[in-house]
Amino acid sequence: MSPKPQLPYVGIRTFMKRPYQADWTTIDADIAVLGAPFDYGTAVRPGARFGPSAIREASQMHSALNGHYDPDEDKVFLDPAEIRIVDLGDVPMIHFDAMQCIDNIREAVESVAASGAFLLVLGGDHSVHAPCIEGFRASGHNSIHIVHLDAHLDYVDERMGVRYGQGNPLRRAAELPFVSGITHIGIRGVGSSGPDDFRDARATKSRIVTMKEFRRIGVQAALAQIPEEAVVYFTVDIDGFDASLVPGTGTPSYGGLTYDDGIEIVSQVAMTRRCIGMDFVELAPVLDASGASALFASQFLTTSLCQIFRPGTPTWKALQG
Repeated sequence: MSPKPQLPYVGIRTFMKRPYQADWTTIDADIAVLGAPFDYGTAVRPGARFGPSAIREASQMHSALNGHYDPDEDKVFLDPAEIRIVDLGDVPMIHFDAMQCIDNIREAVESVAASGAFLLVLGGDHSVHAPCIEGFRASGHNSIHIVHLDAHLDYVDERMGVRYGQGNPLRRAAELPFVSGITHIGIRGVGSSGPDDFRDARATKSRIVTMKEFRRIGVQAALAQIPEEAVVYFTVDIDGFDASLVPGTGTPSYGGLTYDDGIEIVSQVAMTRRCIGMDFVELAPVLDASGASALFASQFLTTSLCQIFRPGTPTWKALQG
């Protein structure tokens, strides 16, 4: 038989066609991909539970198994001989038991954090961020700085008794003692949080860079307050990007980040800070029949990993011991 073809429509749908690993107790990888198909926290339009499978399907277009060549830089990134990526599949979801699902996500992340692998979570609505960041409690990182790309602040404390919905995750993250700060970028328009939430955020650990301010000051100034000693975790809501680019989300918002804005933010952070994880949330593929939003997500994540694991970055150096 001839070698197995690597065409996008052939094979098992793991992220970028990388190996599937079923055993989460013996993770041996540099990057571990985890699906969190949870959208019980959605307040308006559901469908993000199908985000992980849509991103994996779209990632077949970005499955260069010999690495990813960038013609602008004349470099190959994510060479499998140097960077090992595994797909751990999805966290088990329990029908009608949202808090058990949240606990399952946290426990799965704890396994990845204990292994030392970079965590890539495919959401899911934004409520999955809270258990993701909580999963680093025992990781030994005492100063985690969250870089949050979003149209909405997601800093509601409690609404109708709900503390773990899609409007709460950054408030829950700020309450964790090992989270030293949060930089919110892209905030704009009518959002999920009111004036009190913005005041609370600014009074504690948050720097809020609205979209208009971001356009005025640029990437470097937006990221200027990340402490040198901190490691960085990204939480990326797809509605942080302009809705004309990614309509497949429950709360699309116009006037947002471009693809290049998002990559430049990740790149600038990665050049000077060690990065330990990222969750990408709120892709609802049923709301974009063209599949363009899923392709956007896949390319953004693939290129982000290329930047984070670029030779010479603090994250890459950490792999070298």
